[in-house]
Amino acid sequence: MSSTVLFAGNPNAGKTTLFNLVTGSRAKVGNYPGVTVEKRSGEVTLVGGRKITAVDLPGTYSLTARSAEERIAVDAVLADGDEAPLGLVCIADATTLRRGLYLVTQLLDAGRPAVVALTMMDEADKQGLTIDAKELERAIGCPVVRVVATRGEGKAELEARLAAVLDEASAPPRKIELPSLLEADVAAVLATLPPAKADDVADLRRRARAIWALLSLGEDELEGVSPSLRAAVTERRRAAHAAGRDLDLEIVSWRYARVDAILDRALRVPERTKRSLTDRIDDKLMHPVLGLVVFAVVMAMVFQALFSWSEPFVSVIEGGVAWAKAATLANLPPGAFTDLIANGVIAGVGNVVVFVPQIALLFIFITVLEDSGYLARVAFVIDRVMGGVGLHGRAFVPMLSGFACAIPAVMATRTIESRRDRLLTMMVVPLTSCSARLPVYVLITATVFDSSRHVFGLMSIGAVVLLAMYTLSIVAAVVAAAVLRRTVLRGPRPTLVLELPPYRMPRVSNVLRATGARVRRFLTDAGTVILALTIVLWGLLTYPKDASISTHYDDLRATAAQTLDGEAKDAQLHELDDAQASAELRHSFGGRLGVAMEPALRPLGFDWRTGIGILGAFAAREVFISTLGVVYGVGEADESSTSLRDALREAKTEDGRAVMTPLSGVCLMVFFVLACQCMSTIAVIRRESGTWRWPAFLFAYMSVLAYGVTFAVHQIGAFMGFS
Repeated sequence: MSSTVLFAGNPNAGKTTLFNLVTGSRAKVGNYPGVTVEKRSGEVTLVGGRKITAVDLPGTYSLTARSAEERIAVDAVLADGDEAPLGLVCIADATTLRRGLYLVTQLLDAGRPAVVALTMMDEADKQGLTIDAKELERAIGCPVVRVVATRGEGKAELEARLAAVLDEASAPPRKIELPSLLEADVAAVLATLPPAKADDVADLRRRARAIWALLSLGEDELEGVSPSLRAAVTERRRAAHAAGRDLDLEIVSWRYARVDAILDRALRVPERTKRSLTDRIDDKLMHPVLGLVVFAVVMAMVFQALFSWSEPFVSVIEGGVAWAKAATLANLPPGAFTDLIANGVIAGVGNVVVFVPQIALLFIFITVLEDSGYLARVAFVIDRVMGGVGLHGRAFVPMLSGFACAIPAVMATRTIESRRDRLLTMMVVPLTSCSARLPVYVLITATVFDSSRHVFGLMSIGAVVLLAMYTLSIVAAVVAAAVLRRTVLRGPRPTLVLELPPYRMPRVSNVLRATGARVRRFLTDAGTVILALTIVLWGLLTYPKDASISTHYDDLRATAAQTLDGEAKDAQLHELDDAQASAELRHSFGGRLGVAMEPALRPLGFDWRTGIGILGAFAAREVFISTLGVVYGVGEADESSTSLRDALREAKTEDGRAVMTPLSGVCLMVFFVLACQCMSTIAVIRRESGTWRWPAFLFAYMSVLAYGVTFAVHQIGAFMGFS
């Protein structure tokens, strides 16, 4: 048996706050094996010198598990052998004790030594709730401790009583008494479970797992369940249905009957003379109209933070990366190693760190909204809209965040409990038009459209084009969600079941701790993949080198140095440097691939130079512009670069046609709306999904979608005579 003590409780019950109080700054964050749910653990020394490892389980309302994440709590509590926990700390919110005791009775049925921590006791006292802790102890058969974790009250008593029950080495004997019909169902399921050791506690856990199976297996996503167990549950549920019985209702009603009997002995609730503050606030925030207005204002603040508030920090990081690259190139001898450090490693680190401000700000907002209780209200208000296309109510934050950046948006899907719903959201978030696409839209619009033209005398042609691109991204995301929900991620319309906790003031320490942990996880997990991909892409766009290109341009420079002077010489040398970079890029593996792609790109209205730009954009969409600057020999360029715009307007294909026309420009923007041109998004989805299968699927379906729609736009436009 391990030295682990599990902290288990409902979401928003103060479990993590209590865990942080007990473990202090000693907590470590990792992942549970096989899933991406965070695992928090910390070493604690109890009274008497006993050392334990406290583990903060994911919040759950019961040990009914219909997703892989919820099953973590089940497997941890019911584990045997070396994985068996030493004991349990069962957390119950004193203000919602009936709901909390439903889970507590399930936990105690596992036969582990346990202590029940009643949190939020200060709020319970304010509400006039009277909880007889001694009577509650007698009713449930284990110690009960009153706790106010935000003030540290009850910590010493909790640790002392936990040490005492662990010293006893076993829990008091319990018996799960079921109605006769349910007893027959459990007996049929028990026959498929491995036999237990000949003791009452082991048999108790087998019965607890059988009850879990009857209530959990059915329309679930669980893996690793034995076929015989699933078959036995299916048969019992079929027989119950044929007899007009509702197994779920019977099991839940039986357990709540136990809880109500306990509460009759231990809880006194005053008669309400006035509505609570939470109820009065909910009248406004959950109103079908006013609630949406408040939600829009809050999301506008989040949006503004991701777009604007993070910009100074992003600029500092980008400036630091640029300085480090310049210093490396200036102080190390020219050559492949220096180029690797400057344009591979340092650029790769920059591609990772540049996302930190947006990720940190987004998770500060999410944690504040969640801890305050508002996030659950918004999910309830917006669920009808999201559910219409098969998305979970909590998908609204990732979807909106995607307009700023897909990286924090994908990470924000952690607030969605179901793995299927979380994956569906991940698969459509990259279709929302992130801020990195905007420079591409601006460059192309300014190149192929007359900025002085207005539509109906109201909006400039550029504004109309931008509006069209953002509208296309929204429509694409909605349609993709509806299609994926009915095909690859087939499942019923997600049912939103959540608690509406009372409003609370978030603790700054909890917000900072949660945000810091998530940023560290991004840097250590997704960041390493992004860095590796950046170096690989740099290599593709840099090698192989052709000595004849260098020799040719060295001769041209020597001639220019001998025949020109002053500004004319500097200008000529600068043009030769840009021309050499363009020639070397075309000769590289990436350049050759771009040239090889041209036959496939031509039906979209693109040539080989655009193909190289698309390859370069995989590092980050905005890199498309700087890559085009190199391809067209104009050097460093951004969306406002007049030299790049002029080069694009003047460029011709081999048969003399213009490369960049209004039609080809629109096609290029449509391609960028729909294509997955961001290796960082691929990396973070790999991190969040725990497998390469889903990012590979995302890249494949978005690439096919982008190619197909762009092909249709170009062919229809050409047929209608647009240039």
